[in-house]
Amino acid sequence: MMPFQEQSFTLLVVDDIHPVFFDIVQAEGLTIDYRPEISYDEAASIIENYQGLVVRSKFKVDATLIDRAKQLRIIARAGAGVDNIDVAYSKAKQIKLISAPEGNCDAVAEHMIGMLLMLMNKLRTGDAEVREGLWLREENRGMELGGKTVGLIGYGNNGKAMARKLHGFDVEVLAYDKYNFGFSDDFAREADMEEIFDKADALSFHIPLTPETFRLVDTDFLSRFRKPILFLNGSRGEIVDMEAVLVALEGKRIVGAAFDVLPVEKFPALALTDWYKRLVDAPNVVLSPHVAGWTVESYFKIAKVLGEKLVEVLKE
Repeated sequence: MMPFQEQSFTLLVVDDIHPVFFDIVQAEGLTIDYRPEISYDEAASIIENYQGLVVRSKFKVDATLIDRAKQLRIIARAGAGVDNIDVAYSKAKQIKLISAPEGNCDAVAEHMIGMLLMLMNKLRTGDAEVREGLWLREENRGMELGGKTVGLIGYGNNGKAMARKLHGFDVEVLAYDKYNFGFSDDFAREADMEEIFDKADALSFHIPLTPETFRLVDTDFLSRFRKPILFLNGSRGEIVDMEAVLVALEGKRIVGAAFDVLPVEKFPALALTDWYKRLVDAPNVVLSPHVAGWTVESYFKIAKVLGEKLVEVLKE
């Protein structure tokens, strides 16, 4: 790859990103075309003029767009997951893909632990009842996290951050990662799924969405846990069969569930699913609108990490 200083390199940025990204790349002589409100069709009509493309989660980078991007050398994803990008086709076209999972892993970990503590201490129902004039102490008796076993599925940036944040809670953290081995550290012990099925009191997912993980969590998966569990998903909604989770909630195999992500997101589409009403009516479910990795701090850190990675790749 020719050093970018020796040729023109223009980035099309199709989503909002912190200005620190621009400071980093423009200091190296790159040109920015910042179009955060651009539509897919508009981007497709001009993408042939750019060497780099910067996206977040809302913008779909499919084979059609890639075919039109005759000069494209780099796709930069401001965030962690790359399921909105046709990764295989990008690689086939020799387009480099970079992302910034390091930028929001602490945010995700803190958010999911917050949801876990909400479930264990019944904060959702307790808050609602006090606001309605009810003072029910026994009904809102909570559980302590100390002494419990937390299973992490996936031990990349997010899984490791979750384990670090859990360290001070006096829990045993077991981690399973199908594509990572020998990773036991001061914060988590590597385990196989059988041990997690046997010991976990709480389960948290930190895996990408792939054909392999699509609806990984189904009736068979949930039936293998030896005891009732607390269930957390802050990765991708499509890894879960919602009907299976709802049945497990109703049958008390899951004693509480927290979702930052859902298989269908945003309204009105979410409200039209056949599982939405059962989900929101469940008192032992905590929901948030896909914001676990989206904090004031992560907005800055994602952009900084991505800018630094982009400059480093172009200097290779």
